Amino acid sequence: MTGAAVRFEGITKRFPGSLALDGVSLEVAAGACHALCGENGAGKSTLGRILAGVHVPDSGTVFVEGKAMHFDGVRDAQAAGVAMVHQEPTLCHNLSVAENLVLGDLPRRRGWLDRDAMVARAESMMKEVGGSVDVRRTLGDLSVAQHQLVQIAAAVCGGARVIVFDEPTSSLSQGEAEHLFELIERLKARGITCIYVSHRMPEIYRLCDTVSVLRDGHHVATRALGDVTVDDLVQLMIGRPLAEYFPPHAMTTGTEQVLEVSGLSSPGKFSDVSLTVQQGEVLGFSGLVGSGRSEVAAALFGLDGRASGRVRVRGKEVRLTHPREAIRLGFGLVPEDRKRQGIVPGEGSRRNIALSILDRLSRLTWVRRREESALVRDLVTRLRVKPADTEAPVAGFSGGNQQKVVLGRWLAVRPRILILDEPTRGVDVGAKAEIHGLIAELAAAGTAIILISSELPELLRLSHRILVLREGRVVGDVLAADATQDLLLRMMSGVEGRAVIGES
Repeated sequence: MTGAAVRFEGITKRFPGSLALDGVSLEVAAGACHALCGENGAGKSTLGRILAGVHVPDSGTVFVEGKAMHFDGVRDAQAAGVAMVHQEPTLCHNLSVAENLVLGDLPRRRGWLDRDAMVARAESMMKEVGGSVDVRRTLGDLSVAQHQLVQIAAAVCGGARVIVFDEPTSSLSQGEAEHLFELIERLKARGITCIYVSHRMPEIYRLCDTVSVLRDGHHVATRALGDVTVDDLVQLMIGRPLAEYFPPHAMTTGTEQVLEVSGLSSPGKFSDVSLTVQQGEVLGFSGLVGSGRSEVAAALFGLDGRASGRVRVRGKEVRLTHPREAIRLGFGLVPEDRKRQGIVPGEGSRRNIALSILDRLSRLTWVRRREESALVRDLVTRLRVKPADTEAPVAGFSGGNQQKVVLGRWLAVRPRILILDEPTRGVDVGAKAEIHGLIAELAAAGTAIILISSELPELLRLSHRILVLREGRVVGDVLAADATQDLLLRMMSGVEGRAVIGES
């Protein structure tokens, strides 16, 4: 296939408090896999949603296969051969897979729904994309990877010639991601144009032919991936040297033991977990999904009423039975699922950040608004939150900027012990580097940090020590300076063989 499958011409889109896209013009070649890159908030997902009919541009024109289009909704885009696989599933969780797949064209017999025909059609659609999902199952019972497979089946069998993938691997395991990559390669081989929105460099270089970079709502450049290095691409995305966000991580810690945990257990979750964290130390938690990392974090923050064991904070034995008690003792928690547990989506960054310090900002139950606004503005500036409008609902923020708002809440509290559960999941390279720099800065200032991450390079770079969990138990405690990814993987998975510190 030759020519442009999609052309954006002068696309502008505003949301309350922010200009998401400003006169963006670029082309996507037919049959290509074209990456859209940029920092969180750069406008890449917004551009994809405009193409898929989710958003309507304020100005500009979208051309599909040379024809100017005006999509008033998703149905219009689908009729033009455009579909989108969303980062977060958008189908009906209470319906079966089959019902979701044929929802727009239910087969009927004598005026009644023909369930046998519906199941047969849905099975044929899943087979088309190599899926083995039981189409009679309720969609809400499926994994995220299976949700995405259903979305792809609906797109392909709906006649889509252009498919937008919006951060498709953000919630997938490595194995699930590999299956997705294989499917995208098959789609490319069939001549389907793929637009791949992502910040993950290895995936982009593996799947894509061309990349377009957006920054602050503007189109910066379009390059063939063979002509641009990773460093060059990152520089285009963030507009500044990445190295400035990586201050040297001081590998010395204070002498005071801030947290001591002995025999922490919770039925069915974890057992006999013991650990210590010193002032200014970053203690990494590594382990496979289900190893108990997040569950231990929740217990330390007073979220597990069944947890038992001994916990000492600065030498004093305490009982963590409620988050309010944990906060009073100096704990802070950035949760793994920021959308469900970290933010109040309908509120702005002002109220989200000030949420944990309202008692400090209040006088006779009245919040001192001037002091609140000044504190929040300072943190929003320091963390480079976009948009800077502190009243704009955070539901419209990008994932990286939502994460910065959650971090800002705990910076306002100034905790002595900060638990970070997957703090850089779903954020771009620029935001990730900023968060890394912030972790190093907090540790240098004396904050004791527990860092949970599935990214081993992140743990090795930022941690002083790494605690390895497997099946709810601690199976290793190693100095980060002596650890390797190979060693950690062996300990996490329980693979037999030599696991010598320093082995590579």
